[in-house]
Amino acid sequence: MAVEYFIPLRTILAVGTNLVIKTAHAAKDVVVEKSFKVLSEHLFEIGRILKDLQLQELNESQATRQALHSLMVDFRKVNNLVEKYRNRARFYMLLKCQHIVKEVQDVTRDIGKSLLSFSLLINTEVLSRVADQVIRLHNEMQTPHSHLQIVDKLDRGIRDLNWDQAFADDVVGKIAMAVGVPVEPSEISKELANLKKEKEEAANNKERAEALFLEQVIELLSRADAARDYEEAKKLYEQRVQALERYNSREGYIQPLTSFLCPINRMVMADPASLCTGTTCERAAITAWLESGNIIDPHTREVLEDTSLWPNNALRKSIEEWRELNYCLKIRSSKVKLLSGVDTSIEKALNQMQDLMRESSINKDWICVEGLTEIIVTILRNSQKKDVKRKILLTLKDLVEVHTRNKEELIEFQGWGLIIRLLGEDPIISKAAIELLYELLQDRFGWNVCACKKLSQRSTAIPFLVTLLNSPVQETAEIAEKIWLKLLEIDEENISRAAKSRWYKLLVGPESSRISMVRTVVNMELIDSNLELLGEEGIIPSLIVMASAGNIESKELALSALVKLSGCRANKKLIAEAGGVDFVINLMSTPLVRRIIVVKCCEILEKLSSDDDSINYFVDERGTQLELGSIVTNLLALLQNPNSVRNVRRWVMCALLGICKFEAGLVKKAVLTINGVSPVLSLLDIADLETCEVAIKLLFLFSKHEPEGVVEYLLRPRRLEVLVGFLKNRDKEDIKRAATGLLANLPKSEKSLTKKLIELNGHTALVDILKTGPMDIRKIRKRKNTGTMKTKENALSALFRFTDPENIELQRSLVEAGVYPLLVNLLKASSVPAKARAAALIGSLSTNTPKLTVESKSAFNRCFKPSSTPLCSAHGGICGVTSSFCLLEANALPDLVKLLHGEVHETAFEAVQTLSTLVNEASPHKGASVLHDANAIKPILDILRWGPIHLKEKALGLLEKVFVYEEMVEKYGTSARFLLLGLTDGNIHPDGSLAGKAAKILSLLEYSRSLSSLLPVRHG
Repeated sequence: MAVEYFIPLRTILAVGTNLVIKTAHAAKDVVVEKSFKVLSEHLFEIGRILKDLQLQELNESQATRQALHSLMVDFRKVNNLVEKYRNRARFYMLLKCQHIVKEVQDVTRDIGKSLLSFSLLINTEVLSRVADQVIRLHNEMQTPHSHLQIVDKLDRGIRDLNWDQAFADDVVGKIAMAVGVPVEPSEISKELANLKKEKEEAANNKERAEALFLEQVIELLSRADAARDYEEAKKLYEQRVQALERYNSREGYIQPLTSFLCPINRMVMADPASLCTGTTCERAAITAWLESGNIIDPHTREVLEDTSLWPNNALRKSIEEWRELNYCLKIRSSKVKLLSGVDTSIEKALNQMQDLMRESSINKDWICVEGLTEIIVTILRNSQKKDVKRKILLTLKDLVEVHTRNKEELIEFQGWGLIIRLLGEDPIISKAAIELLYELLQDRFGWNVCACKKLSQRSTAIPFLVTLLNSPVQETAEIAEKIWLKLLEIDEENISRAAKSRWYKLLVGPESSRISMVRTVVNMELIDSNLELLGEEGIIPSLIVMASAGNIESKELALSALVKLSGCRANKKLIAEAGGVDFVINLMSTPLVRRIIVVKCCEILEKLSSDDDSINYFVDERGTQLELGSIVTNLLALLQNPNSVRNVRRWVMCALLGICKFEAGLVKKAVLTINGVSPVLSLLDIADLETCEVAIKLLFLFSKHEPEGVVEYLLRPRRLEVLVGFLKNRDKEDIKRAATGLLANLPKSEKSLTKKLIELNGHTALVDILKTGPMDIRKIRKRKNTGTMKTKENALSALFRFTDPENIELQRSLVEAGVYPLLVNLLKASSVPAKARAAALIGSLSTNTPKLTVESKSAFNRCFKPSSTPLCSAHGGICGVTSSFCLLEANALPDLVKLLHGEVHETAFEAVQTLSTLVNEASPHKGASVLHDANAIKPILDILRWGPIHLKEKALGLLEKVFVYEEMVEKYGTSARFLLLGLTDGNIHPDGSLAGKAAKILSLLEYSRSLSSLLPVRHG
């Protein structure tokens, strides 16, 4: 103090400032204890203030020096405290947390008081404020409650002698988490080694209570799985095995020494405690003895002057060594039984191993040291006995329970694949396997993420887990679900694997899982059975909720999934019952709705409307039919919206196409009321092929019901070119079918349209369609392309506009395009409409044959030599296919006659009409003879028996012309009279009626017969 009196205050302040800052830095580095961190912050602030005070003039009074001296003493105290705990073990810091906080409180209290005294003397408010903060810090500084709980639990464990491994695991885990140490054997071993150094230091400093406490802590914590060092356990096992050499090798059990037995209960002691007389008993037994009022030694019968108990650590260690020797004997005995290959011996060995592990956790290490893990895994792999396999799985579960190294070792022995495979066996084995698998996936704090990731990488694991989710054993299903949900949490790819295994139950889970599952459903290739299963699992209502309440990503994904699901017929009803149709329609009509949402909604509507009975799906969730007209109106509004992009318009048309197929009235509304043709046709003006294709399909539908409304718009520039271009499309049959159908439906009276088509070679494109593919529908079906014949049927209908009998040049352009042989070939087709239309087209062409037939020159000049060109038997002149469109020259007659057979009304009608063109008024006998030679008269007469009225009328018209020829009357008159008489019965109108025509022919037959009776009889 005398020396300091002569040192300037500024110098003392400088020394104090440096000490404070140095201590602040050191306090910041003290691990675990947060009170040092807070103290460090205040010391830094004190240091800054003291540095500022050095620049001021201070009062050199005795009181000021005394106050500064007290402050320096307190600075040294806090520095000593920081240095004391600066490099201490983390575990030790937590164990001493209450004591440390008390010490920090004391120094902060002293510093606060000294700062306050000093600030009053030098009159500085800043220092006074800091002093107040430090004093408050002293009052507020508390030990964290979680730390107190850990210390209290540890104290109770030591006091109650709770040496159970599970208890030790729990305490070690909590301490490690509190101090930031990984729960790994290497790290825990380091901390325990540091704790042992603390114990040795306490012993060296004669701090016996401290040393004893730390010894008990170390002993308890060392029992934890994470604290066990495998190499030490291996070394100890080898020492015990070596010690067994002192005993008889045939001994299966080493008897305990008498001193190991408690004199009270005669059992081997676990916690030996000694009395003042030197007698040692089991602590629990002697405690009960004394509490019952006994005050004599249970062994010597001496009166006890002191009833205190002291732990007999030396005897306890001897007992533990004896037990460990017997453990080794049993382990080696178990190995012999396992290697015997006898099932009963194996089961005994497994029972013995389970008993060993229950007795002491160290046996989990020693079993592995002896190599028993690998042995029982091998047995598990090869055994066919159910009881053995189950017993091994249970033993392995005990072996790996709360034992990290054993878990890793089992996995290294290829345990994964074996356990996963056993998940697929019967319920008893699968239950044991799933319980073992669950244990392998756990660590001390819950799920072992690393192990879960390894399992996730096993491709076979997912299908087995999915199967076990539906296990009849509830416990198995519950464990499988826990594992499965964890795998989904750590790797979204597992959702895809699950879906491939037909598991789709995740739409009730967290949002991230739901989004992942839906994305998987959208991206996967799923067959109808998978899609149907999805619907059965109840995914559809969840998707609708997700589409209504989620963000834009959720909406799009949910709608995309509904698009996929709506492709399955079974799901369409489910979507309707869930109110999905009404929801989709309302969603797409929402103001400012995104384009992608409209597209997805239209895709759903298109798929829902693809079946013949799809109108049944367009209901609300109560089953009430939706107003289809308003849906059509809304769709056309979207189509007419100038802001709609191509992709939106295309899918709007797809939806419109599907819905309009339900009722003709919807088409009329779309075409006439809402003027829907114009926006659809305008899409033919754009270059986007897919949009044009859908537009053609929609126009084809419109033209079926309102063809007049289509022609006006179709004649505008470029639109007809697009349509003809689709006729030439070789890749998409449905587009060709729609294009040909559209042309077939358009009015034939539109001359300008026909002329434009000729200019664009539309007629040759239609002819080319007739050239493609087989004609026989059975062959078409075999090729799975029934649409080809339908396209041909449409093309035939479209060709009628080019066969107008009044326009021979138009007919000629068609014949020159090669249509005739194709039409004849189509008479053989299995398609009734195709045969009927081909016959009708041939008839249209044949109508002009008489006009185009070149009359033979010999007919004008019989003096000349007859022409070498054969004359047509029906037309009496020179005919040809391309020159006169003669059906005889085209060899169509045999196939036309065949159409009269089979009682098919449609084909018979067209055949009769076409055959009628052969019998013209100028020379009916020629045509009649041709029909007779072709055996056509009889089947025509048969029509009078089976044909409907309109067909009978057509047949009677032809027969009227045939029976003008007397020879035909002679050949067929008798059979004809019988059929005609049947038609004259009944009260039928005579004018143009069936009976009238029949009566007319009958009179013609009677007239011919009367003429024959007037002729003289010829005599031979």
